[in-house]
Amino acid sequence: MSTADTNFDDAVRIQMVRLGAALYNRGLTPGRTGNLSVRADDQIMVTPTDSCLGCLDATRLAVTTLDGQHIAGDRPSKELILHRALYRHHPTCTAVAHLHSTSAVAVSCLPDLNTDDALPPITPYFVMRVGRLPLIDYATPGSVELEEQVSRASERSRSVLMRNHGSLAAGTSLESAVDAVEEIEETARLYLLLAGRSPAYLGEEDVADLHRRFPSTV
Repeated sequence: MSTADTNFDDAVRIQMVRLGAALYNRGLTPGRTGNLSVRADDQIMVTPTDSCLGCLDATRLAVTTLDGQHIAGDRPSKELILHRALYRHHPTCTAVAHLHSTSAVAVSCLPDLNTDDALPPITPYFVMRVGRLPLIDYATPGSVELEEQVSRASERSRSVLMRNHGSLAAGTSLESAVDAVEEIEETARLYLLLAGRSPAYLGEEDVADLHRRFPSTV
């Protein structure tokens, strides 16, 4: 199947290449790490396996069916199964972003984190763009065990932090999915900077007010 026969036009392909390069050039996912996907009807377009987000080729992006059957482009990322888990639980979401960003991975390695919500509400933007951030145990990348954990966490949130691995978030557009993983990274960085101090986080009433005023990501 050629690119013209898929559900993805040149504009969405160019957008994925552009956003991938922006993430890579800002140091948010090093080397050949991280992946992006977009869903359109019964197809998913995802970055190829072992690809660098800084040098994606719009004509070689992988396209699969919703159940993972490869139909066009290069071989899809082995972590497509994680994206599919989020799509199953959040049918209104049309994109997923996954990063191995430094601060988020560092936080994921810390002991005694709240597994129901790994990061506190430091800023209103974290509450609005991420919401709850479940933390799941380490499992081999691309494994069924990791997919199952992501699937369970996706019942509670459309963003997940994976121990010793990175962040994963779904959105109603590729921009919103990317915004969410960027916000996770920035909040993780702030959390590490504030370690050992007594920071003032947003209170329960502040968080509740934000959920009332803005669409929830949970």
